[in-house]
Amino acid sequence: MTFGRDRLRELLDAVLDENNATLERMAQHAYASQWHFSRTFAVGTGESPVALRRRVMLERAAWQLRHGSSVTDAAFAAGYDSVEGFARAFARAYGYPPSEAARVLGTGRRDPGAPAPVDHWLPAPNGVHFHPPTNLWVEEDGRRSTAPDYPAAEVLAQMVQHDLADTRYLLERATELDDDERDRIRFPGLVVLEWDGPEESVSRVLGNLVRAKEMWLASMAGADHPEDSDNGIDSLTVRFEDVAPRWVETIRDIHRRGAWGDVLIDALCDPPESFVLGGVVAHVLTFAAHRRQLARHMMRAVGLDVDHGDPLDWNRSSS
Repeated sequence: MTFGRDRLRELLDAVLDENNATLERMAQHAYASQWHFSRTFAVGTGESPVALRRRVMLERAAWQLRHGSSVTDAAFAAGYDSVEGFARAFARAYGYPPSEAARVLGTGRRDPGAPAPVDHWLPAPNGVHFHPPTNLWVEEDGRRSTAPDYPAAEVLAQMVQHDLADTRYLLERATELDDDERDRIRFPGLVVLEWDGPEESVSRVLGNLVRAKEMWLASMAGADHPEDSDNGIDSLTVRFEDVAPRWVETIRDIHRRGAWGDVLIDALCDPPESFVLGGVVAHVLTFAAHRRQLARHMMRAVGLDVDHGDPLDWNRSSS
């Protein structure tokens, strides 16, 4: 931080006061022009006043949801005009809808030795976070969030969230096909990864798209690998909605701990193999993108009019 503690406190008070929902009100509270207030705050914290307020309010909402608040109450407490707008913002930030927060964050997991609960924290360039029940937590040196790779972490978050949103879209579109069309061989002999077997149909491609996350999460947790389950569309959708928030929370946990270089030794492989966690995430995202496009090609062959899965289009529609 470039501010003294008292001045930082004053600026944060101006940003986070319950009555200061707009930049104009924040600046008035700090007795400054909007331009000067925004510039001074952004230079000192690496985040605009509005962005910091939005992030901290979402962190508070996540904590409230974890402790039994309804989505409606959390939405209006966070300053949103509608539950729908809050749900979109929450899902974009956390990678899963607010209705899942209690289940995903309800484990009470903590970073080893961490002095504060951080399950609800989002990436921040300044170490400023919501600290329950009504306080802020300012990390002393901001090492988690001011590292040189912070922008890269933002890009990764976009990629992870787009992958899940796009998979959900494809599963929904697949319901427009009957069982025979989903199971029909479209690309005979197609193999993406040899250990996953042939992926010649929509069902098989979507099944492996979901199963890859299930498999890697099991490896990270030291659990048995899941069986090659039913790829019926209803079953597959249920499995996806279970694995998606766990996948996001695992990646957030790796980032919080700075554990991208940690090595996973998968004793369930024959013979056992070692994998770097950063490489695992890159692997899953790479082949997920490939399979999502394969599924599109197959759906178009059936006659479905599907989009291109472009992250730019997703970004515009979700903003």
